[in-house]
Amino acid sequence: MAKGTLTRWERALERWQSALLSKALRHEPVELLDALRRECDDHAVVCSGTRVVVPNAYEVELDARVHEKLLRHGAGDVGQALTDALARHGERRGYEWAGPLTVRLVPADRPAGDPYRVGSSPMPHVRADAFPAAG
Repeated sequence: MAKGTLTRWERALERWQSALLSKALRHEPVELLDALRRECDDHAVVCSGTRVVVPNAYEVELDARVHEKLLRHGAGDVGQALTDALARHGERRGYEWAGPLTVRLVPADRPAGDPYRVGSSPMPHVRADAFPAAG
């Protein structure tokens, strides 16, 4: 496949993911993606001149009402879209994940005006389906 074709597919996928996030989340999805990228960058560990390791397990605490809405509209799709966007960020930066990458969405009581919180940890053997079902 030609590089130009691949780039067009990647852009189309990014537009689809952005539309999905915008539809599912009332606040600006770019802010959430930026928070995930910042969490990743802030916890990067430089092991050598060519090796930078970052956490692979990310948890996004969402307002319980927003989380419930996402469950009705396919929270798995949103979690996968966030995972894919973060994977592209890591690839552009040359990061090495501490294990399989996953972004988990969980409900939480969030103060008004604070729609989400992002956390991360290195978990070398985690799988997305290893998390207990949220809800």
